Amino acid sequence: MARIILLLILALTINSCEQKKVISSIHQENWENRTIDFKLNDSLISGNTYLAVYSQIYSQSEHRTQDLTVTVSMRNINLTDTVYVFKAIYFDTQGKEIRSYLKKPIFLAPMETAEIVIDEIDKEGGTGANFLFEWKVSKNANEPFFEGIMISTSGQQGLSFTTQGRRIN
Repeated sequence: MARIILLLILALTINSCEQKKVISSIHQENWENRTIDFKLNDSLISGNTYLAVYSQIYSQSEHRTQDLTVTVSMRNINLTDTVYVFKAIYFDTQGKEIRSYLKKPIFLAPMETAEIVIDEIDKEGGTGANFLFEWKVSKNANEPFFEGIMISTSGQQGLSFTTQGRRIN
């Protein structure tokens, strides 16, 4: 009997630890190193990019979904110019804001990539989640490239696909 109680306590302890798992993450120590106190510079060009992502997709019918891990990749595709990202906002299928990832603007050095990871257990975005990014670049620089990578593995089955950002007004 004591063995059963001990196993029950151990199972409850493990289960409570699992519930505190972070479901959406950025590498805070890396992002804090890239934050800037930005002074408005009239010579920079502003832009907004929309990115579709999927924390879930339909499987077999509209009543069954498959959860996905989402990696949002923000890339500076310039060899010499810096990109400044002011907003990275995550919305659910209904267009409701789930979270904003940036408290301060960040910079991406030439050819640098920063990522946001939304864990597979985070279902808040649903089947039609979205990101909206606000950024600035030098006049002759390339715009940043935003990409979503969705993946799920279960047993011997794997599923992955990508989406690309689209500039909007």
